[in-house]
Amino acid sequence: MQALETSRLITDEYSAKIILATMSKPRSAFELSEKLGIPIAACYRKIKILEKAGMIFCSERMLTQTGKRISMFKSRVKNAQIIVEKNKLSARIAMVDGTMTNSTYEMDLFLDSPLC
Repeated sequence: MQALETSRLITDEYSAKIILATMSKPRSAFELSEKLGIPIAACYRKIKILEKAGMIFCSERMLTQTGKRISMFKSRVKNAQIIVEKNKLSARIAMVDGTMTNSTYEMDLFLDSPLC
């Protein structure tokens, strides 16, 4: 994943809340929606995006008392860092399985010319 995409995803309010809420134990989309104040449709959208990015996963499928199956989601993220330096943005994500993702976005525009 690119550094810009990673930084956008990690700093998005709903995504960050979902990642943080699923770090300690698996939670359903309904539970996340209720506890975090995220509309259920937005919650499902963010879960799908976070799953695709590899930041959360469906850890189990449970059967409710009414016989409905629900997915329980758990974070893969152990910690994440977004670093902004002169002409560079870096994103580092450590996963609970010990893997690490590093990506950098560099921009050399306007470095040689004064702003005013």
